[in-house]
Amino acid sequence: MKSMNRRRILTAGVSTLTTCAGMSLLTGITRQAFAAGAPLPVTALGDRIAVISGAPGNVVALTAGDGVLLVDSGAAGMSDAITAALQGRRVNTLFNTHYHTDQTGGNTAFGRSGATIHAHEITRAWLATDYYVSTEDRWESALPKAGQPTETFRLKGELKAGGETVEYGYLLEAHTRGDSYVFFRDANVLVAGDVVSPQRDPALDWYAGGWIGGRVDAMDDLLELANDQTRIVPAYGPVMTRTQLQAERDMMQHLWERTTALTDAGRSAQDMLDEGVMNEIDRRFDDPYRFLYDVAKGLWAHYTNFGGNIV
Repeated sequence: MKSMNRRRILTAGVSTLTTCAGMSLLTGITRQAFAAGAPLPVTALGDRIAVISGAPGNVVALTAGDGVLLVDSGAAGMSDAITAALQGRRVNTLFNTHYHTDQTGGNTAFGRSGATIHAHEITRAWLATDYYVSTEDRWESALPKAGQPTETFRLKGELKAGGETVEYGYLLEAHTRGDSYVFFRDANVLVAGDVVSPQRDPALDWYAGGWIGGRVDAMDDLLELANDQTRIVPAYGPVMTRTQLQAERDMMQHLWERTTALTDAGRSAQDMLDEGVMNEIDRRFDDPYRFLYDVAKGLWAHYTNFGGNIV
């Protein structure tokens, strides 16, 4: 099959709203740890930047003067634990890497405490609107005004916080339709959200426009920002190197090529699984069929030469 440019086969056909399965729920381990008052793990990435884990994903904090700039706010009910990890410092600025509730559940608490919330314009729209969660057959309510982003962007932006250069930008349709990165340029720490996934199965929220082609393109954008010394922080899992990001990107590129060719030939997600697509990579997924189903759904949404239905 002839080569196709991922950035040029986008359509506007995906408009239904959802979250990834389980995104709105804390894990049992996190619930127990929080209920028991156990502190969240904190990993320092220099003198002023730290990763707070277990909220349930990663939250990144930059100490800037007498306050904090936060990237993602954890799940609902975790803001007290995050504040404790910050040793009571006030959150002045908050970035959301995307709209899912495990990354934005603390928005309202921090917003009511005075934080200015930044996000991509599409993420703001999701958070300001009721949306349907298909995997749980329910509706998620819009966040209160205090939890909605008030500072938005479409492509890129930059600000200074405590002497640190903070760059941020759009990652087109990688995990959702409103993903973004936050790059602490001076400290060389790149926060990638759920666009990279070193441990968990990569999640493609195809209801929200995420798809495998967009994910590969977004990883290419991240690789352009990073060098061999960059610490790359995913939404879940340990801090990554550029080499590790490259390896995940190459894996996704291979899967993109194989699944696109098979979809073009009329194959379903189950056909892809039966033909051993997931055996062609070194990494083993917890739920390979679910991943391939989401891949296939995303391909149908973004490439109009296909026909029929994904099953």
